[in-house]
Amino acid sequence: MFFAHSTEKSDRSDWQSFSEHAHAVSALARSFASVFHAGDFAAAEGLLHDVGKCTEDFLRRLDGAALRLDHATRGAMLAVEKYGMVGYLIAYAIAGHHAGLANGLDSGERTALRDRLRGAGLPPLSPAWQQEIELPELPQELPFQPVKERIRFQMAFLVRMLFSCLVDADYLDTEAFYDKVEGRGPVREMPSVEEEIERLKALRARLNQHLAGFSADSPVNRIRAEILAHVRRQAVCDTGLFSLTVPTGGGKTLASLAFALDHAIEQGLRRVIFVIPFTSIAEQNAKVFREALGENAVLEHHSAYTAPAVSRGNAERYQSREKLRLAMENWAAPIVVTTAVQFFESLFAARSSQCRKLHNIAGSVVILDEAQTLPLKLLRPTVAAIDELARNYRTSVVLCTATQPALQKPQLQDGLEEVRELAPNPPDLFRRLERVKVRHIGVLDDEALTRHLREREQVLCIVNNRRHARAVHRAIADLPGARHLTTLMCARHRSKALDEIRADLKAGRPCRLVSTSLIEAGVDVDFPCVLRAEAGLDSIAQAAGRCNREGRRDAALSEVLVFATANEDWSPPPELKQFAKAAQDVFRKRGKDGDLLSPEAIQAYFDEVYWQKGMKALDADSLLALLQSSRLDTLPMETLAVKFRMIETVQWPVIVPYDDEAQKILKRLRCADKAGGLARQLQPYLVQVHRDGFEVLRKSSAIQPVAPEKWGEQFMELTNVALYDPQVGLQWEGETFLKPESLVW
Repeated sequence: MFFAHSTEKSDRSDWQSFSEHAHAVSALARSFASVFHAGDFAAAEGLLHDVGKCTEDFLRRLDGAALRLDHATRGAMLAVEKYGMVGYLIAYAIAGHHAGLANGLDSGERTALRDRLRGAGLPPLSPAWQQEIELPELPQELPFQPVKERIRFQMAFLVRMLFSCLVDADYLDTEAFYDKVEGRGPVREMPSVEEEIERLKALRARLNQHLAGFSADSPVNRIRAEILAHVRRQAVCDTGLFSLTVPTGGGKTLASLAFALDHAIEQGLRRVIFVIPFTSIAEQNAKVFREALGENAVLEHHSAYTAPAVSRGNAERYQSREKLRLAMENWAAPIVVTTAVQFFESLFAARSSQCRKLHNIAGSVVILDEAQTLPLKLLRPTVAAIDELARNYRTSVVLCTATQPALQKPQLQDGLEEVRELAPNPPDLFRRLERVKVRHIGVLDDEALTRHLREREQVLCIVNNRRHARAVHRAIADLPGARHLTTLMCARHRSKALDEIRADLKAGRPCRLVSTSLIEAGVDVDFPCVLRAEAGLDSIAQAAGRCNREGRRDAALSEVLVFATANEDWSPPPELKQFAKAAQDVFRKRGKDGDLLSPEAIQAYFDEVYWQKGMKALDADSLLALLQSSRLDTLPMETLAVKFRMIETVQWPVIVPYDDEAQKILKRLRCADKAGGLARQLQPYLVQVHRDGFEVLRKSSAIQPVAPEKWGEQFMELTNVALYDPQVGLQWEGETFLKPESLVW
């Protein structure tokens, strides 16, 4: 008899047999993949994934022998032997269910699948494995609607989805086995589709109760109510691609949530996933949803933490527990709020911890908030992924923004088709919700910019980098209501600052806020005037959404003043300069009387951006071409994961003990056996720091690892709290950092 997992009992009486594990994983994986009509493939990979444990050497390892064994390759070999070329769809996943997906042909950090399939050095497989499992037949046709020009992309996408089904099923069954034998309470069971729909119905009832508290007591609120009612009526539409084009301040956030819940219930979809462009605003959106749906209704999943390396213990039991420790969220929740980086990089990932959740995207509603922020250098493969989710994975995707990017054909080669607009007559909406005037005021040096801020008691100034924001804030720090907002403040600090800013604005108190662009997406503040450093027209439109947001002031007197910075030190990066140039062209062509925030102006802007860039630059690493030149047995799975990076600059998280709650969580982390839930609780207290700054802080001992004997350097805490300024957040440059007394804590 062969086994999958062991316990402390040497008589093996409570060990999990290979057959039990294989059939349990197979059944779970089949249920996951049935959403996208690939249940037979997932069932086969579940049966085969651990067949390499049917060896005498593996039994010896379970008994404590210090052996390092590859138990994954044998199943991949059998998949190709039995199923031929179509067997590669599951061979990648089987071979990589511990180490991650490898390339089919060329080796990266992982050995290529073709080399592994030679079976060199593997222990002989006992013929008895055939008495443990019976392999099903597989269809020879691909289980998706093909698109001729990107069929290899679709193959790689399916491989990754099947990998997700296998990894999650393997994690869950392993977890269930150890929970049972160690008496950790009832085994967690996966809810049925019917149970998931019932959860969504309960959340919709909570949302309806929340929305009933709003009154159409102003022209803007009446338009918001119109939009909400119209959008909800579209929920009966079939699954697929949608856009929601509504001016900033038009109530997109709650309207999109209402549509998503209605549509999911109507179409039998399982969850709603909100994809937010920046970590800095994900928490705010999640807060809005919690207020509407209840405190425990929302799962936040940011990309703040990376899983530590797998410990290479000698016993299979230890390895299995480490596998559980590494497991990240599988998104088995009704409402998920995540970042664009987490979402899209996972769709191209190779690591099991990143891919585990992917199958739970299928059969869901995905709201892409601020869709215009998708990175241009990855735009074509990103759009291909959006299209594939809607085409073959029963996913409804909503492009939700005031500045709709030109992602459809013919504006974008290989763009989206049959995108249905949810909002009622967007051009008319923009006309009716016009609340500001936009004009360019030329070049401003810092002195002139400061003068503008001194002349106004309530004003928002948005600049393009944190150093500029800090310099401008320093110049007005003596004024009443001088405030600062950047990502060097942890999310909890930013939330507190925004609450105070809103209170000041509502009470008519002075409020002079200097911020980076983080305030432009999803932050509901209402200033009478906004100054915006030159940027893309979409950014300017987002900035305009923070001016006269509620429409209570005269639109002609509510100004968004765009300026160029005279100081070269504050120049934006090259790509942002390109966006600013495209915006300048639209300014020039549309003239003084043109509406620079209309859908037509935004369309002209994106046409200009794409023309400047060219189609090749919209897939900078030629990922689609790389795939199209591959075959099913040579797919570059690892290479795709390496090359698809939405943020190239490495950022490292630092935990700021900002308040008593943060200190309590850190204290619990030092004593905990598992970090998953505590890591999520710490996310509001993180500041992401560039590698160079992180090294400066580390070498000066200003940051220290939390419980390094357990977590290594996964959790780094700011122990020199003098470096965290209550106004501007984390600082490690200049005089403050160099003061000797600031190094004592």
